[in-house]
Amino acid sequence: MILVVVEHGAGVPDRLSSEALAFGRGLAVATGEPLHAVGWGTGVAALGGELAAHGVAVVHAIEDPRLAEYAPEAIGKALGQLVGRDGPAAVVGPGSERGAEVMAHAAARTGLPLTANVTELRTGDPWQVTRQRWGGSLLEEARLDGPVRLVTVAPHALEPALAPAPSQVEVRPFAPELTDRDLRVRITSRVPAEAGKISLADARVVVGGGRGVGSAEGFAQLDELASLLGGAVGVSRVVTSAGWRPHAQQVGQTGTRIAPDLYIACGISGAIQHMVGARSAKAIMAINTDRDAPMVTRATYAVIGDLHTVLPAIISAVREAR
Repeated sequence: MILVVVEHGAGVPDRLSSEALAFGRGLAVATGEPLHAVGWGTGVAALGGELAAHGVAVVHAIEDPRLAEYAPEAIGKALGQLVGRDGPAAVVGPGSERGAEVMAHAAARTGLPLTANVTELRTGDPWQVTRQRWGGSLLEEARLDGPVRLVTVAPHALEPALAPAPSQVEVRPFAPELTDRDLRVRITSRVPAEAGKISLADARVVVGGGRGVGSAEGFAQLDELASLLGGAVGVSRVVTSAGWRPHAQQVGQTGTRIAPDLYIACGISGAIQHMVGARSAKAIMAINTDRDAPMVTRATYAVIGDLHTVLPAIISAVREAR
């Protein structure tokens, strides 16, 4: 079987898990293996209905009340036990921070080979993988061999896609053997997101701001435009370093990787670390006074001018159009 690790919210796979499911389904077709999934936490039993559309045959529900909240070491151990029992041909993890962490724990527990940020996998003897290295600035060709191959899918390396026809899904409970020591690291509390606010990772439109915005107060126009377009605000590292905006809004190699339909980059020079986070944007519109800035040269559209003049004009035009 091909086993896909699924992160979910209230029984619905998140975007990166949907990408991993599409990757895993392609691998299942190539190898002739059935497609299975594994999940944990509250609502995992409800995954069956959602995963039918992805062609999943079996959902393994890791059941332990202590895993109602995220506990990477314990989940990695449970995944390792499931892999040891069933011996899948491959385990595919989502390209999220949590997905990578759980897969790393599972690999350490089992001693199996793990390759991260995979964009393409070709079966054979041995299997061949293409993966992103150095924050996505280069691609590496590698061989992957072992009794079970563990891989994580590079974020936004492919579009989520459903199976041609839904499947009949069987939900199989799995009770891992865990100790209190396995739960040394776990979520103990949560700060809820603002009601109605769109997640940066899921936003179809992102309005980004960099040093050129000038101050924390200067982001009021970016907030207004993002609200009008039903999007979210993202920022460069220099903005978070200056304390103008929280790290949760940072786009880049050490921040959130985005894949919007449109990224409006305002006063952002376009350092490689930032471009890594925005590389999956379908279109980029750069607003900058420097026509030679890396962001401008990479943009689909560019407006050469002062963002404090350009943004009000865009906001006015959007309001008129609406």
